[in-house]
Amino acid sequence: MALASWIRAASVAALAALVCLAGPAAAAGNKTGQVTVFWGRNKDEGTLREACDSGLYTMVIMSFLDVYGHGRYHLDLSGHPLAGVGDDIKHCQYKGVPVSLSVGGFGSGYSLPSKQAALDLFDHLWNAYFGGRKPGVHRPFGDAWLDGVDLFLERGTAADRYDVLALELAKHNIRGGPGKPLHLTATPRCAFPPAGYLKRAVDTGIFERVHVRIYDDPDCEAYWHLRWDEWTAAYPATRFYVGMTASEMTHGWVHPKNVYYDVAPSAQKADNYGGFMIWDRYYDKLTNYTSIVKYYA
Repeated sequence: MALASWIRAASVAALAALVCLAGPAAAAGNKTGQVTVFWGRNKDEGTLREACDSGLYTMVIMSFLDVYGHGRYHLDLSGHPLAGVGDDIKHCQYKGVPVSLSVGGFGSGYSLPSKQAALDLFDHLWNAYFGGRKPGVHRPFGDAWLDGVDLFLERGTAADRYDVLALELAKHNIRGGPGKPLHLTATPRCAFPPAGYLKRAVDTGIFERVHVRIYDDPDCEAYWHLRWDEWTAAYPATRFYVGMTASEMTHGWVHPKNVYYDVAPSAQKADNYGGFMIWDRYYDKLTNYTSIVKYYA
């Protein structure tokens, strides 16, 4: 780790320690201790196994399946070698840390422009990452079964049918492993209401959780409390996670002190508060952000 990064991390840790000693627990309340992290965006973040062995996370989301919708599929794990990832998935699951796959991302190679495109994506996910077997469909992680699917949609149109995908996943009662139900999640920006293609999917009522990103969005910083209240009120059966970045260089980074005094207690007022989502493992490994804020989740 670079000296400057070490100094920043040490300074944050020291200040967080002071916060923990200061007066009544401001972040007490509807705490769950649940922390989800995104993995797969930088080869230098370490292996999936290392992330699960850190003891910091209760769920890991691999990102991204970033091309789909036109008969082509592409998995981008930022240069991580696929050999061994299947064994890492099984290791994480053995330790009680479910592993999901996020579809979408920041590129422009994905869309679901029709019901058939959504059914085709389901078919690919089922046969490549879950319990299916189909000639010609490569299983990048061998016989390992994932635990869920996440929608991380930075682009889309009114024609996109993510609702069909969600309903198909639910209809087939897919399981990521023996006795483990599928975790169907979404990771939107904090704007409410969400874009129509995502709203139509979440409106199905079958999403287990939504990670509301309160970073990297200038319109969100001052009003995230309002947006959070709108999200949680609109979908009372869904668990909501506060999405935060571990990189202080990213717009909207929240100092651990402010997580303790503001973000955690504000978010935990909602009956359907679920926990924290951290972007991402690479920055978290550099800054030790989760090692501090996990105690407030």
